[in-house]
Amino acid sequence: MNIDFDKTNGLVPVIIQDEHTLEVLMLGYMNQQAYDKTVAENVVTFFSRSKNRLWTKGETSKNYLHVKTMHIDCDNDTLLIKVSADGPTCHTGSRSCFQTEYNQNFIMQLEGIIADRYANPVEGSYVNKLRAKGLNKIAQKVGEEGVETVIAALAETETDLINEASDLVFHLLVLLREKNLTLERIAKNLEERHK
Repeated sequence: MNIDFDKTNGLVPVIIQDEHTLEVLMLGYMNQQAYDKTVAENVVTFFSRSKNRLWTKGETSKNYLHVKTMHIDCDNDTLLIKVSADGPTCHTGSRSCFQTEYNQNFIMQLEGIIADRYANPVEGSYVNKLRAKGLNKIAQKVGEEGVETVIAALAETETDLINEASDLVFHLLVLLREKNLTLERIAKNLEERHK
């Protein structure tokens, strides 16, 4: 990667984004040494302007940012790093340093929660109860929720429609997980079909 550190007096801004939800988690800065350490260890290291030294995110909290992909902008002076975070990114304990009014990517996060229920079953979890009933029951629930969504759209309140549409999306996510498909695959398919 040909990063132009000279253009910005030795430091480039680095946007940290969750690889799965695409939520922006934080902004930091790297010099050449921080970049080299990040590449070598596959864990994000910044140059801390306040500490005036290299600083590996998570060195105290253990909430490391594991590099999944790195992208450079069109001017070669800003990085976008998609990560898998070990825990909250912000020092306040929040998932992100940016306090938005709601998690715009909660559906992606919900997909991860469902996948976690599959990998690590939780007693009493609705996902696990549904999964135990098998593919036919999961698919049937998607159909039921689809019909209920249509009925709500045609004859019920906006609140009813929101609730039924939420049920439909949730059950569709469970069905996709049951079939080992992800929202990423669906999004790529939709993007390709849009072209």
